Amino acid sequence: MQERWPVATLTGEPSAVTDRTGGHAGIRRLAVAVAVVAAVLLVDQLTKWWAVGRLAAGPVHLIGTLDLQLSLNTGSAFSLLTGQTALLAVVAAVLVAILLTMVWRAPTFGRAAVLGLILGGALGNLCDRLFRGDHGAVVDFVALHFWPTFNVADSCIVVGCILLLVSLMSVSRTR
Repeated sequence: MQERWPVATLTGEPSAVTDRTGGHAGIRRLAVAVAVVAAVLLVDQLTKWWAVGRLAAGPVHLIGTLDLQLSLNTGSAFSLLTGQTALLAVVAAVLVAILLTMVWRAPTFGRAAVLGLILGGALGNLCDRLFRGDHGAVVDFVALHFWPTFNVADSCIVVGCILLLVSLMSVSRTR
């Protein structure tokens, strides 16, 4: 079995396994995550810009219960903590710092990319709260009518969290 990180020996002696990446693995994982974050931020902000311009005139029906409908959410997921912009911004900033630490310590580039999805989504919504000028509201526009309206950043956070859980569960099963 190939190990991808240093492991302790069974005898308690110092480990002979070393990190063969030359000490630059953290920087490379960070670069992967930053690339994913940049892509998520770009797509998220462009779609929100489009939604604000196009959907202000009214919703667009796509298929079944799927509509594009402009909504401004001053709360968090499921409209919790509505109107608590300062608190939500502080929580998001703390989560960004935690996610950056997790990226640096990620055992694989795939895990770094998954964390980049979550980080990009968090930063996309934080940008709305801080810079959009809608009293701390986040632009949501994907309406399913049986689920709260959401956006690209929200989708990246959810998909990233699911992939992170799958990754963590698969690692725990192999040990």
